[in-house]
Amino acid sequence: MPGFADRSRLETVSPSAMIISSGATRRFGTLTAVSDVSFHLPAGGIIGLVGSDGAGKTTLLRMIAAMLPPSSGTITVAGLDVVADRAGVRGLIGYMPQRFGLYQDLSVAENLHFFMDIYGITGAEREKRRERYLGFSNLLPFLDRRAGDLSGGMKQKLGLACVLVHEPRVLILDEPTNGVDPVSRQEFWQILADMKQAGMTILVSTAYLDEGERCDRLLLMHKARILADAVPADVRGEFPSLEEAMIHRIRAVDAALTEDSFGR
Repeated sequence: MPGFADRSRLETVSPSAMIISSGATRRFGTLTAVSDVSFHLPAGGIIGLVGSDGAGKTTLLRMIAAMLPPSSGTITVAGLDVVADRAGVRGLIGYMPQRFGLYQDLSVAENLHFFMDIYGITGAEREKRRERYLGFSNLLPFLDRRAGDLSGGMKQKLGLACVLVHEPRVLILDEPTNGVDPVSRQEFWQILADMKQAGMTILVSTAYLDEGERCDRLLLMHKARILADAVPADVRGEFPSLEEAMIHRIRAVDAALTEDSFGR
């Protein structure tokens, strides 16, 4: 995307070390939501996080975004520890949760201006970024429309524009297209492809496995653990679709756990 971001600014971290998780675990009382998760995610590209409901995907994303500290293990982003360097990590990341906090009574422009106020974006740069991020999302014709009156797909694109306004190095999206119509999903993923070309690292969880095929790499998660970490073709293997491959792996793990429980 021409003018999206300064590519040299995004490519300041070793390709082997943008996000590193080493034995990351998160417990809530007696519940282990994420268990001993380790991976290395390179700079640039789109990494998909897929898996069963309740697998721990949202918890893992929140840990990477420095929203939740690991109970044990470590996670670093661009070499910064998410606990010791929390403020630094959050400055590098754009995080869009499942229910992004748009202000429904504010217009499209007012929502974007609110986030620019938070990040201290002023002067000529403010107008430049408004044109850039509402432009790529095709929202410029709707500047005065209340966010509450937007379609689901338009709300998601506005949310993405608000997350991107401070030009993060890493973008973390938690099921951003859930419940969005197919055309809007297609448009949303075209925006992600453009950001990838600009050099941004994108980590996205999705419930739609056809979207998994669009990713450069997939993390398959089930019952708090990573079952696979590979390119989509390798995750799919000999199965005709990612969905069938994922179901097969999950059922195999569940069967093994059941057998182990009865064998005790």
